[in-house]
Amino acid sequence: MTTAVTAVPPAPSELAIEHFAAEFSFETDCWDVHDSLSKGADFVLLDVRGPALYAKGHVPGAISLPHGKMTASKMAAWPEDTVFVTYCAGPHCNGAARGALRLAQLGRPVKIMAGGVTGWLDEGFELVQP
Repeated sequence: MTTAVTAVPPAPSELAIEHFAAEFSFETDCWDVHDSLSKGADFVLLDVRGPALYAKGHVPGAISLPHGKMTASKMAAWPEDTVFVTYCAGPHCNGAARGALRLAQLGRPVKIMAGGVTGWLDEGFELVQP
C-alpha cells in the first residue's frame, strides 16, 4: 500500500546528503546557540521581532533589531565578516527569514536560529524578562 508519505519516493542518498548538509549553512538550532553563547559566541544574535515583544522577553545576549529596520548604515557597526543569527517568535513566524534575507541582501553572512523563542523555551532555556 502506498501512502501520502511514500507516494513520492525519498531522494537518492547523494541528493539527500547534499540537501541536508546545505541546511546547516542556512540555520542553526537553539541548543547550539545556547551552547555557543555560554562559551563566548562568535556571532551576533539578532531578535528581529518588534521592540515590545523583545521587551517582554528575549534570548540572553540578543540585540533587538527588527527586520524592517535593518539598513546598511546600521549594519556598519559590525565588521563585514560578522556572522549574524536571526530569530523571531517561532516556527509560525517568518520574521527570522525576512531578517536573514535582508542581511544577505546587504552582503552579510547570516543564519536563522530554527524554532525562535518557542524553540528556545521548548529546550528549557530562560528568556531575559523585565
